[in-house]
Amino acid sequence: MNASPVLVVTQLDDATADGVIEELNRRSVPVVRFDPGDFPAAVTVDARVGDVGLTGDVRTTTRAVALDRVRSVYWRRPGPYNAPNGLAGQDARWCMDQARYGLGGLLSALPGAHYVNHPWRNRDAEYKPAQLAAAARCGLRVPPTLLTNDPGRARQFTDEYGPTVYKPLHNTDYSDPDGHALTVWVEEVETDALGAGVAQTMHLFQQCVDKRADIRLTAVGDRLFPVRIDGSPGLDWRRHYDDLTYTPIGTPPDVTSGVRTYMQAFGLVYGAFDFGLDTDGRWWWYECNPNGQYAWFPDPVTSRITAAIADELQHPHRDTP
Repeated sequence: MNASPVLVVTQLDDATADGVIEELNRRSVPVVRFDPGDFPAAVTVDARVGDVGLTGDVRTTTRAVALDRVRSVYWRRPGPYNAPNGLAGQDARWCMDQARYGLGGLLSALPGAHYVNHPWRNRDAEYKPAQLAAAARCGLRVPPTLLTNDPGRARQFTDEYGPTVYKPLHNTDYSDPDGHALTVWVEEVETDALGAGVAQTMHLFQQCVDKRADIRLTAVGDRLFPVRIDGSPGLDWRRHYDDLTYTPIGTPPDVTSGVRTYMQAFGLVYGAFDFGLDTDGRWWWYECNPNGQYAWFPDPVTSRITAAIADELQHPHRDTP
């Protein structure tokens, strides 16, 4: 067995990564779990670049990993880069930037490592306008969509394509005065509600799909795991987990082709795609989260996805001719 380890880059509280690590442990694959957010307090780096390229190691309080020996990287949900205790203001920001571009740069350049996904590919694939344009190019069915800060254009679009919904372009952290997390959900919007606030920033408006179900398709390499989601009493099924039922289904050939072309366009190994299934049986593409969760599925679904990710990490070159 190749003794080179799999590096799992994530925070301590990550149920999705926990499942993959357990599966790799079951297969006797060495794993090192690492959070860049622990640097510099609990992490030491010794990296060198010479005639043979990048060498050295990263050491935590309990583990060490040689930078040129990493088999694969599972890039999940790392914590934010930190400054040393006691620093604030410009000094703290300077240290955090050095950590991000120094340690982050090293973790993005591990020689020969297979990334699921590479952090730069995740970053590129997170931008909704780029997602929408790529999905359309790849032959996936995209609802009419408007990106604007013009209230007049927004009202015109809603009149023409209503009913329409508003979707945030990024899931920014929000909290109430007591510190409780708040979420901006997908909501239907009326023309009369689109006033001067639209001009304050970019907005995404989209024609509402007359759907009979939702679909989450999880792609891992060349394997697709589509699941039909029924039972949501509202537009955004994420608000109603307790009401949902999940049914594994097949994927239409045109969707299979479009999803694989989309993955190639962004250089992704993993992607969580959301679709709406309309009353005529057509799949409408909504978005692709390149680092989406899946561990909330029932175990028969979760275990298959976990095994596929573990396969990618254990055998990084299994699809190479």
